[in-house]
Amino acid sequence: MLVLSRFRVADADVVSFRADVDAAHALLAARPGYVGGEVGRNVDEPDLWVLSTRWENVGSYRRALSSYDVKLGAVPLLSRAVDEPSAYEVLEPGTTGNDPGARSPGAR
Repeated sequence: MLVLSRFRVADADVVSFRADVDAAHALLAARPGYVGGEVGRNVDEPDLWVLSTRWENVGSYRRALSSYDVKLGAVPLLSRAVDEPSAYEVLEPGTTGNDPGARSPGAR
């Protein structure tokens, strides 16, 4: 599973944002099921940043978000992300993914 959280960051806030995003990333990276991730900054729009993380599965990601340390130290930053879907299935060649049967009943 791939999670992309994008942020708009004013020039005046870059130093503090970088510290916050690095701290949030470290908290997420310490959780079971974390596979990898990185912080990036857009080449053409330098006020656009991304925190990209990879997880073994959606359950690992959701459990990470519900952990006390992440709620306290990462969720405040994640709540500042651009309001858009952020979780993606990683697809194997030749597959389309997004099987509605794989979700819980009533989920979109």
